[in-house]
Amino acid sequence: MSDYQTARIALGARLRELRVESGLNGKSLAVRLAWPASKVSKLETGKQSPTGDDLRAWAGALDVPETVSELLGRLRSLETHYAAWRRQLAAGVRARQEAWQATESASATVWNFESGVIPGLLQTPEYARHMFIRTTTLHRTVQDIEAGVNARMQRQQALYTPGRSFHFLIWEPALHMLLCPAGVMAGQLDRLAGVHGMSTVTLGVVPLGAELTVVPTHGFWIFDEQLVMVETIGAELRLTDSTEIELYRTVWRELQAVAASGREAHRLIARARACLNLM
Repeated sequence: MSDYQTARIALGARLRELRVESGLNGKSLAVRLAWPASKVSKLETGKQSPTGDDLRAWAGALDVPETVSELLGRLRSLETHYAAWRRQLAAGVRARQEAWQATESASATVWNFESGVIPGLLQTPEYARHMFIRTTTLHRTVQDIEAGVNARMQRQQALYTPGRSFHFLIWEPALHMLLCPAGVMAGQLDRLAGVHGMSTVTLGVVPLGAELTVVPTHGFWIFDEQLVMVETIGAELRLTDSTEIELYRTVWRELQAVAASGREAHRLIARARACLNLM
């Protein structure tokens, strides 16, 4: 069962709890709401997602208006904190890149850690193209690859905006993962090496031999310490709880403490490039 479905079932259980506490059975509540009894059942068992209007009507029919904000909060969490990639990419990778750009443009400071890929804001067009091909093929979604590449390159203009700051950490294995042809990876590593010196960007590489106090299981983004975004294989998570944000800030600080920067980071990037089997 997915986290999304688990959360929907939990919301349904809360709706049922409110109904039971009111002393009504499902059929009586359906009559009050002028709904089919099957709708009440589906909402309570998590087989159907409620709308905001459904939740307001539910609370009103049970005379518990004080629960509306709680229920709507649960619904927002359901809709925005866990978004399956099939739904995220339904309109294509270009639309997804534009949504990312909107989030980035509202943030002055961005922290990004990647464990297996090159950060999107530092990707070359050729590397990005291969990433989008793999993503859309895996999830069987619209393959608007070139539009997606162009949108990702447009996002990168933020790196040249005065007053903005972007902090990148990359786990060393990401420098060696061939998610594209070796020649493309060589160009990508050259691009990384050229990032140093940009006034808005810092770049660190977490070496394989570093003794770690945290496990870098997946990449994540932190926006102005107000939002964390995590990309898993199946979905994108948006975390806004201050406790969760501080957890990711702690992980960032622990990784940054052992990351190589400057000449040492350059050396690790050069070593990865030397390992490529180029004809």
